[in-house]
Amino acid sequence: MRNTAKITTAVLAAGALTFGLSACGSGSDSKADGGDTLTVAATPTPQGEILTYVKDHLAKKAGLKLEVKEFTDYVTPNTAVQQGEVDANYFQHQPYLTDFNKKNGTDIVAVPGATVHLEPLGVYSKGVKKLDDLKKGATVALPNDTTNEARALKLLAANGVIGLKSGVGYDATPKDVTSNPKGLKFKELEAAQLPRSLGDVDAAVINGNYALEADLSPAKDAIAAESPKDNPYGNFLAVKKGKEDDPRVQKLAKLLTSPEVKKFIEDKYQGAVVPAF
Repeated sequence: MRNTAKITTAVLAAGALTFGLSACGSGSDSKADGGDTLTVAATPTPQGEILTYVKDHLAKKAGLKLEVKEFTDYVTPNTAVQQGEVDANYFQHQPYLTDFNKKNGTDIVAVPGATVHLEPLGVYSKGVKKLDDLKKGATVALPNDTTNEARALKLLAANGVIGLKSGVGYDATPKDVTSNPKGLKFKELEAAQLPRSLGDVDAAVINGNYALEADLSPAKDAIAAESPKDNPYGNFLAVKKGKEDDPRVQKLAKLLTSPEVKKFIEDKYQGAVVPAF
């Protein structure tokens, strides 16, 4: 997703048009249309599932009208918020949002106190049971958006497979690899394509939401996975700057970090998704 993160104005416009045709034409009564429904863009798993749980079990009692719009990419949910097509989104972590805002001139912010969950990034393989078993010259697929590629490389480095330049941050690339004893080759792919790549590569580093959609569990199937402790990649509710205090947003933030949602995440995902509150 490195290329999609560097989208041009034309692509932004196309993305907004696509969203307008697929979502806004459906009769949403969001604030932008004069209604009081809070419309939230999300990726389907687990964000869409968590929001649907809130909608079905908690929102009515809290006096919140909630509509969930699902998207399978990491760009449209932000362009939709920026252009006012939806009120909020829930799909990303802070390093990704910081990078997105910088590259696209957007002003989307995290809602304070609304970090909901962590999806541990994992390394998956159909051919080996542990990273040490990767053969020399093996190909490892990585997410190609800036922050998640860096995150994947840091995971490999934390497990001793590669070494990274000292002090490298959230924009690390394969060029920052300082040691590579196995001579691993890196294949950069859009994050959503990584589960489908497993038959063509020796291993792939896959984002938690896409792993879940492919019936892969970081807790059970990954040959290496991130630790949730002190992890900066928690997913949160985000809005366009200035909308943080919208009463509807505040209601949703409170519900997303409620004991009921924590129990839902723990029961449903069994460690594949971890509450971050």
